[in-house]
Amino acid sequence: MTCDGLEAELRTVVGEDHVHIGDAIGERYRVDVSRKYQSRPVALVKPASTDEVAAIVRLASRRGLSITVVGGQSGTVGSAVPADGGIALSLERMSRVVEIDPLSMTMTVEAGCILQLAQEAAEVRGAFLPLDLGARGSATIGGVIGTNAGGNRVIRWGMMRDMVIGLEVVLADGTIVSSLTKMLKDNAGYNWKHLLIGSEGTLGIVTRAVLRLRPIPTSRQTALIATERFEDAIIAMRRLEVALSGKLSSFELMWSDFYAAMTEAQSSQRPAPMAPGHGFYALVEAMGGDAVADNEQFERVLMSLIEEGLVADAIIAQSDRERENIWAVREDMTPGLTPLRPFCAYDVSMGIADMPAFVAAARAGLAKVYPDASVLFYGHAGDGNLHAIVSRGSMDTDIQRGFDTAIFDAVRDVGGSIAAEHGIGVSRAPYLSWTRSPAEIDLMRTLKGALDPNRVLNPGKLLDAM
Repeated sequence: MTCDGLEAELRTVVGEDHVHIGDAIGERYRVDVSRKYQSRPVALVKPASTDEVAAIVRLASRRGLSITVVGGQSGTVGSAVPADGGIALSLERMSRVVEIDPLSMTMTVEAGCILQLAQEAAEVRGAFLPLDLGARGSATIGGVIGTNAGGNRVIRWGMMRDMVIGLEVVLADGTIVSSLTKMLKDNAGYNWKHLLIGSEGTLGIVTRAVLRLRPIPTSRQTALIATERFEDAIIAMRRLEVALSGKLSSFELMWSDFYAAMTEAQSSQRPAPMAPGHGFYALVEAMGGDAVADNEQFERVLMSLIEEGLVADAIIAQSDRERENIWAVREDMTPGLTPLRPFCAYDVSMGIADMPAFVAAARAGLAKVYPDASVLFYGHAGDGNLHAIVSRGSMDTDIQRGFDTAIFDAVRDVGGSIAAEHGIGVSRAPYLSWTRSPAEIDLMRTLKGALDPNRVLNPGKLLDAM
């Protein structure tokens, strides 16, 4: 089929202004955030409804064209880069908050809605969407569902999987499957939505979702604590979970060299919240409903941890500005990461007790292949998710492979997972067997073959990239 014919047929579906062909496709629809993966899709299409998405999928299937949904492009593994010659599908016109139900505590939202806008819409209605991550201003609801994103509040409210109640998706043949239920409990047969969550758009295209909201907390306590040993940090976290009566919402753990690098790089903008030199730092946050009592409880618990010797030092934010300065160590990372470019970013997971062994093995593996490499570790300790930034001042295919091998070898040694938040995409596909058994991979292939036998949806990713 010629491009002219394709363009005309697509315009029939979505209108004159919402189809872009060839060189008219903007860079953000062709290149991922790392700029490592880029492509030349034949068309960019911007549907305005689920019916239009279904029509585009049917058209693509008839013509033998692939479809990749392009969201906020905040992923790091190439999951949302369209295939050469395929269709890039942007849901930016499908970005509405359809409904907020304060009684059911649910939000019905289109997949193209930006996470931060969904958070703000919920807050206006006195409700709270707990999912939060650094890319909140660009990540879309469809994207965070596709990767089963976690973020910095997992310890209390769980991952995206725990917040999705209902889904509407378009399958590879254009069939619309919709279950936009508000029910928290439904055990009538297979719970198919969990198959789609975390599938990176390879099994279906999410168009709308019903998300679980919570009553909006009215108090917030934030602190930075330091410990000398990893074990003390985790014991402190568990004590905080109990002593704060379930109000602990964040426990962001940072290794000493990460903390030193970030605060030094930010020194021209803001002072370090605490002096470097301790073994570990943790950003601690609790959210509750009684500001006076919660503040007193928070201070009392931290003081007891210091008195027992578990915590070496602690600073509690006394204002919004001080809270922002503490969070900046984790969220304003550009100054600290810029000198390390080009670098590789990893998000891996494992049992919390295995983190020290993983870090030691990763450092040793990197030192063996690249003695001049530097690596920084930080992460969401509550859910076993660690991030690693690896750099040596230059990058090519061999260096990338050496970094990958060292990090994923260490993950395999502790029985962990090579993907905690960003998925498998293109870059991690060669290592999928390091974290999944042959039987598991065969099952994944069976599911892919059943739902997308012609490899229409997001080809070249996950299993297709192996």
